[in-house]
Amino acid sequence: MAAMAGELMTLLTSLGGVALGGGLSYLVQNNTLRMSARTEQRKQDVARAESRRAERLTHLERFIVASADAERIAFERPATWAPGEAWPTAAEGVMNRLWVTERMLQALYPADVYSTARVYHQRINRAVWDGVPDLDDLYPELDELRDAFLAAARSALD
Repeated sequence: MAAMAGELMTLLTSLGGVALGGGLSYLVQNNTLRMSARTEQRKQDVARAESRRAERLTHLERFIVASADAERIAFERPATWAPGEAWPTAAEGVMNRLWVTERMLQALYPADVYSTARVYHQRINRAVWDGVPDLDDLYPELDELRDAFLAAARSALD
């Protein structure tokens, strides 16, 4: 009976060791898996943020180019023009492109960036279609609106 008790004790000790080792192994593997998942999620979040920033920069550049083209069209506006002539056809194309790029800013940037872009776009639009009565007044106004827009865009990208 004493030998049987010794064998039982050895069996229980061995079984307890296996159970304890298995439990610890499970906990370590589970913890490692969770840490790996968190690390992977962080990597995906960083990659997504970098991708969004690159997309924002691309559309910001497109808006800046389109607005520069629109300003040039406004300054080249003839005193009189008729539909179908070269200037209004070019102006319509440039203004349509500016409108589209502005709408992309609305989709990609916070409201404060879009609102400054909208004000800038509206002033350029008025200059293109209504004319530029005084260039000396328009240059500083456009510079001020452009600077406000670029400052808002810069803060959104930081």
